[in-house]
Amino acid sequence: MSRRSSPFARLLLAWTVALFSAGQVAARDVPFNGGWRFIRIDDRTVPAAPPADARWDMVTLPHTTRIESRVVDNQWQGIAFYEKRFNAPGAWRAKTVLLRFEAAMNVAEVSLNGRLIARHQGGYLPFTVDLSPHLAHGRTNRLLVRLDNRDNVVTGPRPLRELDFNSYGGLYRGVRLMVKPAVHLTDEMLAGRIAGGGLFVTYPEATRERVVVSIAADIGNAGRGTARAQVMHELYLGERKVGEAHGALTPAGSVTERSQLRIVLDNPALWSPRHPNLYRLVTTVSSGEGDIDRAETRIGIRRIAIDKTGFSINGERMFLHGVNRHQEYPYIGYALSPQADYRDAKRIKEAGFDYVRLSHYPHSPAFMAAADELGLVLLDAIPGWQYFNPGPAFRAQAIDTCRDMIRRDRNHPSVIAWECSLNETRMPEDLVRQFDRVVHQEYPGDQAWSAGWQKNGFDIFLQARQHRLQHYEEPGRPYVVSEYGDWEYYDQNAGINQHGWSTLKAGDRSSRQTLGSGEARLLQQATNVQEAHNDNLRVPAFADAYWVMFDYNRGDADDLETSGVMSIERLPKFAYWFFRSQRDAEERSPLFDGGPMVHIASHWQKGSGPTVRVFTNAEQVELFLNGRSLGKKTPARDALSDRLRHPPLRFAAGRFQPGMLLAVAYIGGREVARHSVATAGPAARLRVSIDDAGVPPGADDYVFARAEIIDANGNRVFAASNDIAFEAHGDFAIVGSARSSAEEGYATVLVKVLKVDPTGSVAAAGAGLGDGRATFRTPSAPRAR
Repeated sequence: MSRRSSPFARLLLAWTVALFSAGQVAARDVPFNGGWRFIRIDDRTVPAAPPADARWDMVTLPHTTRIESRVVDNQWQGIAFYEKRFNAPGAWRAKTVLLRFEAAMNVAEVSLNGRLIARHQGGYLPFTVDLSPHLAHGRTNRLLVRLDNRDNVVTGPRPLRELDFNSYGGLYRGVRLMVKPAVHLTDEMLAGRIAGGGLFVTYPEATRERVVVSIAADIGNAGRGTARAQVMHELYLGERKVGEAHGALTPAGSVTERSQLRIVLDNPALWSPRHPNLYRLVTTVSSGEGDIDRAETRIGIRRIAIDKTGFSINGERMFLHGVNRHQEYPYIGYALSPQADYRDAKRIKEAGFDYVRLSHYPHSPAFMAAADELGLVLLDAIPGWQYFNPGPAFRAQAIDTCRDMIRRDRNHPSVIAWECSLNETRMPEDLVRQFDRVVHQEYPGDQAWSAGWQKNGFDIFLQARQHRLQHYEEPGRPYVVSEYGDWEYYDQNAGINQHGWSTLKAGDRSSRQTLGSGEARLLQQATNVQEAHNDNLRVPAFADAYWVMFDYNRGDADDLETSGVMSIERLPKFAYWFFRSQRDAEERSPLFDGGPMVHIASHWQKGSGPTVRVFTNAEQVELFLNGRSLGKKTPARDALSDRLRHPPLRFAAGRFQPGMLLAVAYIGGREVARHSVATAGPAARLRVSIDDAGVPPGADDYVFARAEIIDANGNRVFAASNDIAFEAHGDFAIVGSARSSAEEGYATVLVKVLKVDPTGSVAAAGAGLGDGRATFRTPSAPRAR
């Protein structure tokens, strides 16, 4: 496990800044993720309240309703209850007390002290409840949340058994209790105001020379009389204050007023995928009585242009190489920690992608924040997949979800468009027009674009490559390849132009290959994605998104969907290295692993083909076999690579000879990267590691522990499929199965981190392989304050 510092530490600190000012009464967040009691109803009854004899479990949020198997054949659905007791001090009588759920799957009913006070439908977006009129001050309050994640005709999408992903359950994101003064910055999810509530930051003018930062702040007055409020915005770049604005307003009792202020900057640091510069906006709301509400918002200044000719950001033309992502982890479903979400975003960036389609629902705030920091461009999507209900309740739910998604995510510089569209679902034209209208209502101006899979009605036309191959016509509007590389090879004959395609069996042709499928099949997946991506560059799309980043579970099948460029345990396949090679060598960052790279796509074992494929973003590669040069090559283009930035190289190795392949990459005649792979001998022992992807673990975090099966010389045995048993010690605990069968020489388990600054170890053992251990101890460095 890496012990170096990480940008995530700064990100986490930004999320957890105490919202108060010394010497004055202030708004504050009360820690609220711990101390919950939980019960799951397993007998398929539908109780309105928990049974009197319920045997509760103590849990901490985020939490999933059931730890599932690695391959989920029967995801749990039903009724679950969460209960938490908390004290409401008498001092809260004059405050506004808000409870914000970041997500609750799927229908939530919230009761306080035995009284139902809120009901919410939809499992992917926040909702906020005003507890103020319902609290019992000076004593313990009982909060009860009833969740129902069964199939729902109003929220959709289609029934789980027909669905190409899983939706899981629980309070799988955090819950916040916010105690605010009577005069305060409102909550955007509770306010219910078009393009309003909370803070809304836009940039009516943004060039490299000058930017106008326009800040709309909705200030509510929960008191009875008119109040005088001062609003102050301070803008920081790093620790340096670069601008401020302030104003006054006088909201009447029970009224919300909008403050509209501007900060003008010269020579701003602009945000883009290559330079994701972020500012920190500190907003302070104070009243005549000295109470203070305070919020911090990270913003990125950029100006986007999207038209039929393409995409540009800050005047720079870009093609957006991208990928789709499902947010699940093995065993815990959607209940990822913020650190785990950050690791996913980092892995995506390191894979060579700058764009992510958030399929097929809004993803977590932690992932959105990570995308802002790492420079990932996002297509934000409402829930939907091959399902439409003509009833008015379904339509209203879809429209409300679109509004809520934009209100939550509108200040993220990473979001470039809003997929307020039901994926792969034929929608009535009036609903399409309504979706488009809502996007522009909620985000006025020229920096919002609607996107959908029907050609007419949306600003951006989304089309999967498999549909394009069936019926392509010039789009006539901005165009994105929403998915590619999977279905057209699984269910269509898309590889007909590949050499040798006609001789391949159906299973060998597919892009759906597990990590342990073997060299030939993993190479075929890499060929498919290369061909498909190269083909996308022939059409007038400004972005494409491979399907999919990580293998995942789905309700309509009893196996994993394995077209991911990484396994469900986040291990790379050959296709990963192809995509990584498409990022230019000069693109480096302290935030992720980039720069020059070279990778040999071979296990170099008996059965390996006579041609060795090498992925690189360098100018030239020399390949050696057992010290003998097989020649130097520069990228050569063919029908499958004529549009690529960096075509793969192919070397003739001749008849297989055991030993070592070494690739050395050069730019300007200078070595910039190297990679080797060696023929493995018999499996001899285990090399155990804890994979934190360079993001230090924290309390209630999840990391992967891996046992690499190696020979006597330390070479990975790719063909090994041994059954490995794991044990966790100290501040680590194994989640799900403690046994794992190796794929491509790796056995992996999921490990929960139990406390801040963990110390502990993970051990692994296998028959004939002895045992191995990975130990982690938090460095004794000063804690951030």
